Amino acid sequence: MIVVIQCKDQVGLVAAISGVLAEERLNIVSLREHVDSTENRFFIRVEVDREAPGAGLEARLRAVLPIDAVVSINLGAEKKIAVLVTKEYHCLADILVRHHFKTLGASVQCVIGNYPVFEDICRRFEVPFSHISHQDLEKERFEQKIIDVLIGYQPDYIVLAKFMRILSPVFMTNFPSRIINIHHSFLPAFAGANPYRQAFERGVKLIGATAHFVTEELDEGPIIAQQIVPVTHSFSVTDMVKAGKEIESAVLARALRLVFEDRVLVYKNKTVVFE
Repeated sequence: MIVVIQCKDQVGLVAAISGVLAEERLNIVSLREHVDSTENRFFIRVEVDREAPGAGLEARLRAVLPIDAVVSINLGAEKKIAVLVTKEYHCLADILVRHHFKTLGASVQCVIGNYPVFEDICRRFEVPFSHISHQDLEKERFEQKIIDVLIGYQPDYIVLAKFMRILSPVFMTNFPSRIINIHHSFLPAFAGANPYRQAFERGVKLIGATAHFVTEELDEGPIIAQQIVPVTHSFSVTDMVKAGKEIESAVLARALRLVFEDRVLVYKNKTVVFE
């Protein structure tokens, strides 16, 4: 079982939380905490050696915490995800393979694509695929069709695995802090079409990727994970694209693991990540 808490900082929080867990005869096997002194905010992740706490554990924890405390208790249930895709395969393929071999840390409930190109591979991995075309549809209607499918699966998180459509604020309100995106880390320098060609022409020496929660501010949500790899003058545009795809898959996989293990706490537009 994992207990995750964030609240206003004050003296004695670790002792108070540990005391409640001890009274419940829950043995702590891992404890990570952090205080953001600028925000006067306390964050803690505690892992204990039992999956089933006594009734009322959350209420007892809240009784010793500041009134603004956010408390989450994960009893070990496997997370469920839905994946949205367009035409790029690398992130989806990595997710499907990890799902198949049970190393993803979650169960892929469905894949939704605005093109039908991945229907066959999803069928091979025995994952339901829904084709919802954006063509000849108003944005509101297109997104509502996606929402209708998602409601049927009730995913804990939605993963944008190179889903090349901008989601509306209305869509996001249905899944607050539950949508995860991956993109290259050239922003804001090389925005728009062909970022790798732009980077090649500029002669960049680093390629990176960023995984973040989606908010109304395009590509500016709380960052979960980032990583870079060096490139040289010998890299062609094709080489840079290949390197970019590889690091995008790796960073997304890392971000998903952190989220699924309840290691990511969000406050305002930043994250605390207990790796």
